[in-house]
Amino acid sequence: MNIDLAINTDLARKILTGFLKTEINRAGFTRAVINLSGGLDSAVSCALAVEALGAENVLALRLPYRLSSPDSLEHAQWVIDQFKVRSETIEITEMVDPLIERDPKISEGRRGNIMARERMIVLYDRTEAFKGLAVGTSNKTEILLGYSTLWGDMASAMNPIGDLYKTQVRQLARALNIPQPIIDKPPSADLWEGQTDESELGFTYEEVDKLLYLLVDERYTHQDCLDAGFDEAFIHKVVGCVQRSQFKRMMPPIAKLSNRTVGYDFIYLRDWGT
Repeated sequence: MNIDLAINTDLARKILTGFLKTEINRAGFTRAVINLSGGLDSAVSCALAVEALGAENVLALRLPYRLSSPDSLEHAQWVIDQFKVRSETIEITEMVDPLIERDPKISEGRRGNIMARERMIVLYDRTEAFKGLAVGTSNKTEILLGYSTLWGDMASAMNPIGDLYKTQVRQLARALNIPQPIIDKPPSADLWEGQTDESELGFTYEEVDKLLYLLVDERYTHQDCLDAGFDEAFIHKVVGCVQRSQFKRMMPPIAKLSNRTVGYDFIYLRDWGT
């Protein structure tokens, strides 16, 4: 079955830059701060923010850990130089190691979560100093699979690429003239040496994007996906990831006691005429 995930990059670019400008201005801001990892997603978010707000209004952060790949720093610098944004490099090793060292048996997953959340702390500190808002860098594939750290790399005030599958982000990256080596390299959160997204997930983004598109956008049933040629074990694995990670896609639910509960009955305060 031919599953076409091609997007109109010109239209997407127009919508996403308009979204960033409108939402940031609506909140009373004119600036953005982005954690620039050296990877594809953050490069695309950075380019969109520059187009929406101007390079002088975007601050890119490089937040390496002692085991981070030197290529990540270099690739992030390519984006900084190409789009002429302001930048800061802040080493997080001394911030996270004291916690990591408390448990000699700590797992790689826990170490990675600590690093991701420390980067979030730095990001939000710099938004206060720069007087901007945090722009997100998680794509639709990661969000649906739960392949992200809650209150870590998921944290942002707004996310311009969260409705684009990874393969679609790659298409947009080409239109934005992101450096080709960044587009071509294996996706990685760079949380430990040799780590790649696809080796952890057990499948490629190209494979899973097609299945997720059918399940989510086209509302295919399990049988529909089987008929489309997908392996049953693969379908079960992906559906399980989506179901188990639902809590990551929601604000914490509030137990309802009153007749006007935040997030349920009360969403937004209207103008009181003051």
